[in-house]
Amino acid sequence: MENFPILFVDDDQQILDVVAAYLIRNGYGVDTINNGPKALEMIQQKEYAAVFSDLIMPEISGLDLLKSIKEISPATEVIIVTGYGTIESAIEALKRGSYDYLQKPINFERLKILIDRIVEKRALQLENYLIKRRLKDRYNYDQLVGKSAKMQQIYDVIDRISNGSPTVLIQGESGTGKELVANVIHQNSVRRDKPFIPVNCGAIAEGLLESELFGHVKGAFTGAIKDTIGLFKAADGGTIFLDEIAEVQPTLQVKLLRALQEKKIRPVGDTRESEVDVRVIAATNKNLEQAITQKAFREDLYYRLNVISLHMPSLREIREDIPTLVNHFIKKFAKESHRVVDRISPEALDLMMNYDWPGNVRQLENVIERAFALGVGETIEVADLPPELRSMKEKDTILDNNFNLVENEKVLITRALQRTKGNKAEAAKLLGINLTTVYRKVEKYRITDTDALT
Repeated sequence: MENFPILFVDDDQQILDVVAAYLIRNGYGVDTINNGPKALEMIQQKEYAAVFSDLIMPEISGLDLLKSIKEISPATEVIIVTGYGTIESAIEALKRGSYDYLQKPINFERLKILIDRIVEKRALQLENYLIKRRLKDRYNYDQLVGKSAKMQQIYDVIDRISNGSPTVLIQGESGTGKELVANVIHQNSVRRDKPFIPVNCGAIAEGLLESELFGHVKGAFTGAIKDTIGLFKAADGGTIFLDEIAEVQPTLQVKLLRALQEKKIRPVGDTRESEVDVRVIAATNKNLEQAITQKAFREDLYYRLNVISLHMPSLREIREDIPTLVNHFIKKFAKESHRVVDRISPEALDLMMNYDWPGNVRQLENVIERAFALGVGETIEVADLPPELRSMKEKDTILDNNFNLVENEKVLITRALQRTKGNKAEAAKLLGINLTTVYRKVEKYRITDTDALT
């Protein structure tokens, strides 16, 4: 309650002493003052959540004080305290902006109710303000870049879990930055001073992954010439990032589940277990729920990993972030190459905004890096982009200069199907026509599945 201080103004010192004792005893932060002019000085120096003011006081009345407070600090709630109990004075106070009124002798239960309501309202306003400020102003979060609503949601989750170590499951297409997010989560956690160890579970042979994760003892298998600690032990106190978690075989999934549940691991070939304190962040570009139905992934392990769930959006879902990302990568590679490149032409950016980016942010970064490698000038132009993006310019030229309705209709429908990876319902939404029309046009123009997925 110290974050929501209260000021009580009354020319009766005995009332002030009793009220202050009651509020302090109940955990509220409270200041008291026995005259209006000094109360105004205090309000100018300190922000109060609520001011309780006696109605009748020498020098400044409660109503005049109310008016002055609203001019100095509009967010401060004012409650008029009256010993006369007249409905007229209460109504006049409410008309002038008083939050409520309180009668003398003071009912402390009602006093507490009023304060709790104001504190709750103020806390909600503060939370909403901080969220709106993040949504409006945050263009990046450490190494993460993007101001779209979906990226803001990811930033918010990272903020919320920074004081704990819950297991996190990150899902999304390849190239969306799942490892980068895992690293940012670690760097903004209480484990930031301990190791962050990434493991690509799909890149390690099935027979070796258990040893990599949990270690092994000498003689456990051919080539095991000495005891070796695993990556779980190496990450003790820190974070281990298990990328491509869907590639882990069912037999090893059982051991991973035990490591998560019991915080214990057993090296290959050993009979002893050892405790380990590791935060696990896992990631996959596959549908784990579908893998569960196919008996390829354990349901209990999925729920153990999925304490906090993050979905990394594809670049197609956050096109509004493309200009921000482009500028970020231009600055990055300009600094690395000591080159003066600080912008991209509107034509080149337009192509990038309309491209589908199957490789997501990783592909976008590669496009900018390629431009620098090939000797871009001060501005990235269309000619500096790879063929797959430049070919879109050629298609646009066909539409711009060809007024044959039938040919353009076929091109537009084909491009809509390419954009939606052959999904006719989504293509119909893009084109603004009904699904039946799409099917009819596809048949009319003989658009094949190969055309739609090219």
